[in-house]
Amino acid sequence: MKLIKHISILLIVLTSSMTFAQIKFEAKVSKTKLGQNERLRVDFIMNKDGDNFEAPDFENFQVIGGPNTSVSNSWLNGAHSYAKTYSYFLAPQKQGRFTIKSASIEIEGKTYKTNAVTVQVTNAVKRPNDPYNVEGVASENIHLVAEVSKEDPYLNEAITVVYKLYVSPNTGVSNWRELDNPRYNDFWSQKIDTKGLRVQNGTYKGEDYRYVVLRKTVLYPQKSGKLEIEPLTLDVTVEVPTNRRDIFGGMHMAQTNRTVSAGSRTINVKPLPEEGKPEDFTGAVGDFKFNVMTSKSELNASESLRATVEVTGKGNLKLFQLPKLTLPSSLEVYEPEYNETIRTNTNGMQGSIADSYTIVPQYKGKYPIPSISFSYFDLETQTYKRVSSGEIIIDVIEGPINTSSGDDNLASANGDKKEVILNNDQFAFVKTKANLKPIASNDFFKSTAFWGSLLSPFLLIPLALVYRKEKEKRNADVFGNKIRKADKLARKYLGEAKKALGEKETFYIALEKALHNYLKAKLQIETSDFSKEKIEEILIERQVNEPTVKEFISILQHCELARYTPITNVEMQQDYDKAASTISIIDKEIQ
Repeated sequence: MKLIKHISILLIVLTSSMTFAQIKFEAKVSKTKLGQNERLRVDFIMNKDGDNFEAPDFENFQVIGGPNTSVSNSWLNGAHSYAKTYSYFLAPQKQGRFTIKSASIEIEGKTYKTNAVTVQVTNAVKRPNDPYNVEGVASENIHLVAEVSKEDPYLNEAITVVYKLYVSPNTGVSNWRELDNPRYNDFWSQKIDTKGLRVQNGTYKGEDYRYVVLRKTVLYPQKSGKLEIEPLTLDVTVEVPTNRRDIFGGMHMAQTNRTVSAGSRTINVKPLPEEGKPEDFTGAVGDFKFNVMTSKSELNASESLRATVEVTGKGNLKLFQLPKLTLPSSLEVYEPEYNETIRTNTNGMQGSIADSYTIVPQYKGKYPIPSISFSYFDLETQTYKRVSSGEIIIDVIEGPINTSSGDDNLASANGDKKEVILNNDQFAFVKTKANLKPIASNDFFKSTAFWGSLLSPFLLIPLALVYRKEKEKRNADVFGNKIRKADKLARKYLGEAKKALGEKETFYIALEKALHNYLKAKLQIETSDFSKEKIEEILIERQVNEPTVKEFISILQHCELARYTPITNVEMQQDYDKAASTISIIDKEIQ
């Protein structure tokens, strides 16, 4: 009997040991039936740590959170239990019955897979009772609005579209990206530089909100009728407070991605009135001044002058043509040079445009530049206006006399036309003998270049001595070289973190990795030794000052916590600067 009893006890122990040693890897869901506006939590749980975890593709679901990793170690009545969990938060994309496929992991050289799980997605529920439904909260606390300065402008009248992102006081936004950029069909458009984002206080539908101006665009409608402004769509990373608290008692913020759109806007563009429209009207709309100027009024033949046709003011300066000068054929005129000085702000285009003509008279006499006019539609009075330049006389006081006949003949100095009598001296102004000189070629020998190339090596000797002396002095500065080397090392390891500034989670992962890689390279610490206590112990052993060590440890701790709390770009820059400074100090102090 005693033998049988001992055998039974042995079998029980062996069975218990085999059961404890059995590896489990399974999938659990928070619910098997949910509404389309609810969220699903999926946990992949294993009782022994493994490598190369691969999650399923989560077809028909959008991953809005995860993977979040948690580890549990416990001892109960002398028995040890271990659990490691990978958690995902999913948003169903449509209704139906869907299967979440198996996840896989390698444990002790073998591959294990979870069971597939089937869930039913129904119609959206009115009040989703789901602690992970942060998207519902986000949708009620973030709004993208397109504000249009005028919804019934005239053709070619400037309007402004300002895109504002409104966020409620208890909600945060950590990042966004543009999904759909509006194409302003049938508009001339120009984006206005906002010069950085500034958080302002305002109201949305009667409630207090914070907002930032994301974009400003000036539009000039190019045809009349109903024109559509396409919507701007953003993918926004929203941080929503939950009922949970962190280890310091602060509110835990959950992240979700929310797609927001400003919505399309319809603009009713009025045509310009036909009544009173001048024949020379070319589409100018605004408030303008018109002027024709010449650089000189008296000159000799074969000399040149510039005549400038200029329009200044406020309006669609880039969208109409300037009137052309009409000049006598006796004046040689080159193609005009177009110049513009225009600045565009939320009120539209302001500045000036001009055509500059180069004119070269060939003969003596007086030449009129006829008056030209410019017409535009004045938005203030809603009428057409015409401005004329007045006639300008160009007086060519010296030069040959034109012998041709016609309307464009020169007038004499007293204004009376005279018959031109030909004589043998009619080409006297043309020189028949040239006073030309041969181009002398200078020899290189004894030239300035010769003496310069000969003496320059001797002049460079003092500079070389000074440079060598400074280099030796720099090499002898051991402490200074150590400082420069430390700063260079800090920049090397923190390069990836600097590239990720502005993207919170990516930045802090890169920053933490940079700090670990620095220690691994500098102190030969293995990855398995990356505990804060071990790092602090080694740094103190290497005679690093205690305040510096504590600063380094606090940066590591902040990297872990900052991924789960709202952080601004300014705070990220401060953390980066602090990490660079601390690495530099450690590298100088370490023995």
